[in-house]
Amino acid sequence: MSKHDYELNQGQEGRNGRQEPDASPERDEGGPAVQLTEDDRAEKAPEVEALRAQVSELNDRVLRFAAELENTRRRAEREKADASRYAIAAFARDLLNVADAFDRALAAAPEESAPVAPEIFSAFVSGLKMTDKELHAALERHGVKRIDPKGEKFDPNLHQAVAQAPGEVPSGHVLDVVQPGFVIGDRVLRAAMVVVSTGDAPSSASGGEAPPQTPGSRVDTSA
Repeated sequence: MSKHDYELNQGQEGRNGRQEPDASPERDEGGPAVQLTEDDRAEKAPEVEALRAQVSELNDRVLRFAAELENTRRRAEREKADASRYAIAAFARDLLNVADAFDRALAAAPEESAPVAPEIFSAFVSGLKMTDKELHAALERHGVKRIDPKGEKFDPNLHQAVAQAPGEVPSGHVLDVVQPGFVIGDRVLRAAMVVVSTGDAPSSASGGEAPPQTPGSRVDTSA
C-alpha cells in the first residue's frame, strides 16, 4: 500500500463515508459503566413517575405550610394590635357605671345659691359615698388594689414618707396616710404618701414639745 492510499484511508469517517456512532456504554459520573436498554427504561418508568408524584406532593405541602405560616403571622399581628387598642375596654365599661353615678349625683345637687335642706345634703353625701365604693369595686375587679397602710410598718417599696412625727404607733410605722397608693398585681401604680412615726409622743408632765417635722425630713427607711 502506498503512502497516498494510507492517507486516504485515514481521512475516511467510518465505512462508506459515514461517521459511526459511539458504541461505548453509558456511564454514571464517578461510577461504573451503565448501559440501559429499552426494557430497562420501561421497567423503571413507574418508579420514576412515582418519584415525580412524590416531589410534586412535597412541593404542594411546602406551599401550603408557607401560606398557613403567613396567615398565622398576620393574624397574630392583628390580634396584638387589637389587644393593645382594646385592652382597657372592660375596665372602661365598668367606669362608665361610675361616671353615670356621678352624673346623677351632680344632677341632683342644688344650685350654689339655693338653700340646702339637711335631708337633701344627706342624700347627696350618701350618693357620693356609694359612687366612691363602686369606683373602688371596679378597680379591684381589674386587679387594682388600694394601699391604706395606717399603723403598718413603713415599706419603702410601697410607701413614700413625706414627714415624721411622734405618735401612738411604734417608731418606723405609718402614723398617718396623706394619700393612698395603688398596686396592680405585684407592680406599684402609685406609692402611698405617709407620715412615719418617730415613737411615743412626749408626756405633758415633762413640759417639753417635740420639734415639728417638715416634709422632706430624713426618714429611717430601715425600720
